[in-house]
Amino acid sequence: MMSKLNKLIAHTFVKCTGYTYSNMARLFMRLFVGVMFMQFGIRHLVAFEQLRHTFPSMFGLHSETCLIIMIVIEIVCSLFIMVGFLTRIAVVPPALSMMAAEYYMLHNLLPNVSVYGLSDTQPGCLPIMFIGIYLYILLAGPGKISLDYFISLFLISRQGKSGDEELEDV
Repeated sequence: MMSKLNKLIAHTFVKCTGYTYSNMARLFMRLFVGVMFMQFGIRHLVAFEQLRHTFPSMFGLHSETCLIIMIVIEIVCSLFIMVGFLTRIAVVPPALSMMAAEYYMLHNLLPNVSVYGLSDTQPGCLPIMFIGIYLYILLAGPGKISLDYFISLFLISRQGKSGDEELEDV
């Protein structure tokens, strides 16, 4: 009886730690960050009339222009990240926009957003969280459940090569 229990525990432990689902994890991370970031784009699009004059202006651009650029980044890049198309390129604009947002928050340049502290409920840590997730996706890549992977397989097969050789680390 005890031997069967030990075998069950050992088998369960090995199954839980020895097998990885890295492609599913990358898909989940891409979908999660895409949906979370896209909601900002949709909110900005819905409230465009109210935000067009109050949105922060950056790099010498008018606030309305910055808002349009931000909406495009939030929606288009999120869609590309979620489906895994040009993934490593698509994470760069949102990461840069979150770096700019963090800079503006830390220097109190955004209206109605205070610098975060222990008792603060403002979303000051959001840009840092997004930057971390985007850096993870940039390093890990989109995984096998992505358009990037399928396009790579197609391009490799057109060259007469095997996908297993070319994409063994994916």
